[in-house]
Amino acid sequence: MTRYIGAIDQGTTSSRFIVFDRAGEIVALAQREHRQIYPQPGWVEHDPIEIRSNTRQVIAEALHGAGLTAQDLAAVGITNQRETTVLWDRATGEPVHNAVVWQDTRVDSLVAAYARDGGQDRFRAQTGLPLASYFSALKLRWLLDTIPGVRRRAERGELMFGTIDTWILWDLAGLHVTDVTNASRTQLMNLATLAWDESLLDAFTIPREVLPQIVPSSSVLGVAGAPLANVPIAGILGDQQAALLGQACCEAGEAKNTYGTGCFLLLNTGTTPMQSRHGLVTTVAAKLGDAPATYALEGSIAITGALVQWLRDNLGLIRSSAEVETLAATVPDNGDVYFVPAFSGLYAPHWRADARGVIAGLTRFATAGHIARATLEATAYQTMDVVRAMEQDAGMPLRTLRVDGGMVLNETLMQFQADILGVPIVRPRCVETTALGAAYAAGLAVGYWRDLDDVRRNWAVARTWTPAMSEVRRTELAGAWQKAVERSFGWTTS
Repeated sequence: MTRYIGAIDQGTTSSRFIVFDRAGEIVALAQREHRQIYPQPGWVEHDPIEIRSNTRQVIAEALHGAGLTAQDLAAVGITNQRETTVLWDRATGEPVHNAVVWQDTRVDSLVAAYARDGGQDRFRAQTGLPLASYFSALKLRWLLDTIPGVRRRAERGELMFGTIDTWILWDLAGLHVTDVTNASRTQLMNLATLAWDESLLDAFTIPREVLPQIVPSSSVLGVAGAPLANVPIAGILGDQQAALLGQACCEAGEAKNTYGTGCFLLLNTGTTPMQSRHGLVTTVAAKLGDAPATYALEGSIAITGALVQWLRDNLGLIRSSAEVETLAATVPDNGDVYFVPAFSGLYAPHWRADARGVIAGLTRFATAGHIARATLEATAYQTMDVVRAMEQDAGMPLRTLRVDGGMVLNETLMQFQADILGVPIVRPRCVETTALGAAYAAGLAVGYWRDLDDVRRNWAVARTWTPAMSEVRRTELAGAWQKAVERSFGWTTS
């Protein structure tokens, strides 16, 4: 019997291929970063060709490094950065433009124009999402309206749209499909029907001809070509929904937070979509085969790990991302310095496109160490804001928080997160939960794992951080953070 499951994990900063065994343990991994392209302030792009090439290379490197071949894989799943938008030629496979990344804010003026006619929540009942530059629909409209001749070509059926999962599937298997989790992030899919909504297509002026077919998150979609010759592709999940499954948050009321380029807190709400009243979004959590879809409340934070990269690449305060913890440890506290990283505006729960990054509380006492500590604490404070909104929507307090992603190896950050939330923070044995969730989706589809009980049995605790901060201090810090957040508002006008 074939021994392993593979997962393509195409993220905001890199592409990875990871091979897992039945216990959910990693047996092979390869990773390659891709360029971040900033044509103008607020614009963020990726080269789809580079992503395509890197994806193929990491597959080959991981298999070769572990002495495996494609025939050792029972199936492969795909997980991806979600709202990032690609438009390409159906005949040649060539993109008409760089991918417009989820963090990109070039459509802020369109967001404002739509909001003037019906408010920021005019599409929330159908999609679970507020109007924001974050989602794919307006990015796609920008491509159709801005690049000469593109709209006419799209209407003639010559072009294909997709998020990154669709782009990779088209390259590997010639499939123009996306799953319900990624479709739910376009602002073009109806949450109730799990289908493209004609009224939304009309509102955003999107021709149906460019759209992929919507499929379940776990099902055999087809077989891949090289370098995965004849391996079934059997799962697709947006990265945050994949992490929810990888964390075995399979029941309503279970939550996880992923600390990556951004931060994403998801709460499983079961088979009924719950509309947020406190600035969160409603999203599809998964659809496993013929089973009913499950939903989640999500709090999305644009800039967390990316802020550490900014300290490294733009300011040169650190030489590697790992050094931020060492620099932060040179001071006992933040010195009353607060960093609000609203580089792309603020997402949940504020949804303020007019916000921009600010460092508040600076005096001559402040050092590079205080900036580094404020950088780490910004991630925890933003997570706190989302948790409080989620508690209000769900009507219950959070008891523990399961965490994953690259930043959870930072002890300083995780302890401060436990302190400022006042709840235990739990890291699982496998922190590559995004890739693991994609592997589970594929493995469930082909019977490699029998059911969700197998998934639950694989989950195990590696580390727990417990709160060690007084309630008085917690309240004091949270209040100062809120003052800093308010200072970031109103910086731009659309």
